[in-house]
Amino acid sequence: MSGFNRRKFLEKTSAAGAAAAVPMLWPTAAQAQWNVKPEKGAKLRVLRWSRFVQGDIDAYMANVKKFTEKTGIEVRVENEGWEDVRPKAAVAANTGAGPDIILSTNDDANLYPEKLLDVTDLCDYLGKKYGGWYPVCYQFLRPDGKHWIGVPLGAAGSMMVYRQSMLKAAGFDSFPKDTDGFLKMYKALKDKGTPGGMALGNATGDGLWCNWLMWAFGGKLVDKNNKVVIDSPETIKALEYGKDLYANFIPGTLSWLDPNNNKAFLDGQISVTNNGISIYYAAKNSPDPKLKEMALDIQHATFPIGPVGVPTESQLFFNQMVMKYTKYPNAAKEFLRFMMEADQFNAWLEGCGGYVAQPLVAYEKNPIWTSDPKNTPYRDSVKNMRPAGYDGKLGYASAGCAADFIVVNMVAEAASGAKTPKEAAERAQKRAERYYKV
Repeated sequence: MSGFNRRKFLEKTSAAGAAAAVPMLWPTAAQAQWNVKPEKGAKLRVLRWSRFVQGDIDAYMANVKKFTEKTGIEVRVENEGWEDVRPKAAVAANTGAGPDIILSTNDDANLYPEKLLDVTDLCDYLGKKYGGWYPVCYQFLRPDGKHWIGVPLGAAGSMMVYRQSMLKAAGFDSFPKDTDGFLKMYKALKDKGTPGGMALGNATGDGLWCNWLMWAFGGKLVDKNNKVVIDSPETIKALEYGKDLYANFIPGTLSWLDPNNNKAFLDGQISVTNNGISIYYAAKNSPDPKLKEMALDIQHATFPIGPVGVPTESQLFFNQMVMKYTKYPNAAKEFLRFMMEADQFNAWLEGCGGYVAQPLVAYEKNPIWTSDPKNTPYRDSVKNMRPAGYDGKLGYASAGCAADFIVVNMVAEAASGAKTPKEAAERAQKRAERYYKV
């Protein structure tokens, strides 16, 4: 661990991945041609996940208005919670009726790829114009290596959010870099009466720390051949560690969904959790003087490194799916193109306040990442993340396991003592095998 250099590792692996997956030279805008014309009389309905940051929806809707003013195409936007978008999207895909465009999470697109419009022309255009897509985008949305089944939107980074003063009071001048120090920190915070906590309910975004936990100790859902291998000595070590960690959590985290840790942190109940930038954003922009003061104390850090010796980051990936049943496929693609172009996308990134990290290389330069140093850790969320189906190929099985919260449930069962680590891993193995059928 002492010889590990995170920056050098990421530079090396990112460069290698980028060389294989994205163009090294940026083509000129003239080489990126787009000639798709919307259908006459087109109207669009968009279903997207609801905001955790008000600036997100404000900037998004401003762009929608610009699109309508430019094209005359009416766009109706509906907002739902992450947990509600997934089942509504599945119903739409299976019945062949519903929104034209759905903004969903992780690799949900792989649950019904045959129901989605091929958007390869659009993704190729955007990739050529804006420096290429980060490698993980190909894993999520180009599963056959040829055709894009959705347009990447970015990711909400899952970073450590903590109160600097409380860590210092517990004896830590900086955030721990490894899992041993991380556990010691949690114990010290509990002893000081300022515990931390992370979601162990079926939380779409905040439950992703369970992937980090499993991967940090060398566990994985499947191997490179898509063979389920979650019941392994490495996974059991991770679950044993998770049980020790959970013993220092604030009570109640077994039922936490995505909003719960935000509320607990802003209420002063916890000193550390994993989250997007939304906690800091809410505190910084609050009219409440106490929350503004809290914002000064909030810091962000990447997850600590486990025994595997490399970063094992899991972020909440966002996709944009055009349903094949739409009556207006050209209009839908034109809408997504417009929203992803620099004038609109840069404004949206800034409106999000760092909540969403870009999927295209060119947008790394957006000033939101450097205007406030506390935003910077979230900038490379898409660049550095592993997909939830690691180490195998993404598809129906990986999407199904993620939607069924198999890893999160396994960690919760072991951490709470409802099952032994071995029993929890065995149950996860059987559940995952139902999806990864030969």
